[in-house]
Amino acid sequence: MNASELISVGCRPDGTGWSCTVQVGSGGQSTRHDVVVTLDELGRLASGASEPTGLVEQSFRFLLEREPKELILRQFALTDIERYFPDYPEVIGRGV
Repeated sequence: MNASELISVGCRPDGTGWSCTVQVGSGGQSTRHDVVVTLDELGRLASGASEPTGLVEQSFRFLLEREPKELILRQFALTDIERYFPDYPEVIGRGV
């Protein structure tokens, strides 16, 4: 597990929040992930943030501390992380 991986996040608004594309790593060793973030999730996990880019990056650093990038789901909603890692909201709330 490598929490120092290069993480690139791009988010665009959609009807209920944002659709984010995340690339982890570089070159042929990178992985791509699509993540959905709702307005409610942003408010609960990153109070005061106006957009989710920082939260998504922190969330991927959290995941990379626990598993290799190849095991991270390719498509998921941000709150899915909590199903697999119950301590996620608490850790993210501390700013990873």
